[in-house]
Amino acid sequence: QVQLVESGGGLGQAGGSLRLSCAASGRTFSNNAVAWFRRAPRKDGVFVAAISWSGGSSHYADSVRGRFTISRDNAKNTVYLQMNRLKPEDTDVYYCTASTVPPLDNEYSDWAVYTYWGRGTQVTVSS
Repeated sequence: QVQLVESGGGLGQAGGSLRLSCAASGRTFSNNAVAWFRRAPRKDGVFVAAISWSGGSSHYADSVRGRFTISRDNAKNTVYLQMNRLKPEDTDVYYCTASTVPPLDNEYSDWAVYTYWGRGTQVTVSS
């Protein structure tokens, strides 16, 4: 079992930055792909970004590409989402999720490949 806890959400300003963290406990998740979704966990979620277990491959929704960066530090069992050039439409609850098997390249944005989900962290961007 892997427990995921998100942090770093809060109030940001349009054009500003926030950094979300996803810390894993229970067992190492260095072999898991990790993703961020927004709005809701699982099937009602909207894909934001994902990273492979090694960190060598990352994937982004068109709406955040060039503004957000996903990264991971497996030694710290933590994945980060650096959110730059924030927009009011980025306002949402952001969920961290981890897979148990490596997704295919076209599966990273599919909620169904992810097994473990955090409880979410609220991001609010003011204009």
